[in-house]
Amino acid sequence: MSLVEVKEVTKQFASGSEVITPLKEVSLNIQRGDFVSLMGASGSGKSTLLNLIAGIDRVTSGQILVEGTDITKLSRGKLADWRAAHVGYIFQTHNLIPVLTAYENVEMPLLLLKMSASERRKRIGIALEAVGLSDRASHYPRQLSGGQEQRIGIARAIVASPTLVVADEPTGNLDEETTENILKLLGRVNTELGMTLLMVTHDIEAAEIAKRQIRLERGKLVEDQQKQNPVPAPHSTLSEVQTSSLTENV
Repeated sequence: MSLVEVKEVTKQFASGSEVITPLKEVSLNIQRGDFVSLMGASGSGKSTLLNLIAGIDRVTSGQILVEGTDITKLSRGKLADWRAAHVGYIFQTHNLIPVLTAYENVEMPLLLLKMSASERRKRIGIALEAVGLSDRASHYPRQLSGGQEQRIGIARAIVASPTLVVADEPTGNLDEETTENILKLLGRVNTELGMTLLMVTHDIEAAEIAKRQIRLERGKLVEDQQKQNPVPAPHSTLSEVQTSSLTENV
């Protein structure tokens, strides 16, 4: 069974008297351990599709199944609970809370889950070490560079060992060198932790880090290219990770 199954999904919304259709009967499957880039021009529907798969938005018609759960049938409350347990989100603008330290920002997703304080501390420590920022745990976002903020955002996204990590233009506000480093880090999150990643990008070079490139045009899937890759590592929980920093040699 595919990890994610998108079946004939259409999304519409009203804009004044006009009905806008950003997605039209899109179907695709995503396998566990895959790294997929969604590409397309502005308005192509790529961010809409990302948000539907992440359970942030609702389909107009069609189905989306994640690990066999039809998230299109979940109530608003149950969908929020599902999202907290299964989705890690990496934002373009970091979205760190300025009055919280790096440690506290990474901790936020864990506060939504039933977990002991000691387990939270362990996971946060491993996540910060994984992105190479253990020494910045007590720093506030204003004390970090843009690249460091995004690495904290990645630590926050992976700390709960989610089923799916989604990233919306994660390098859109970064310089060329920092972009390269963040993309390498995402690649290692996929290959070394076995986490499934879905990334929206308009940058062809950024998309190349992914194992699979999907292109949308005017709400329809028009291209789907799969690289030949070895079988990915199994998905590890952060509590099982005993490796050195994922940013080694990045």
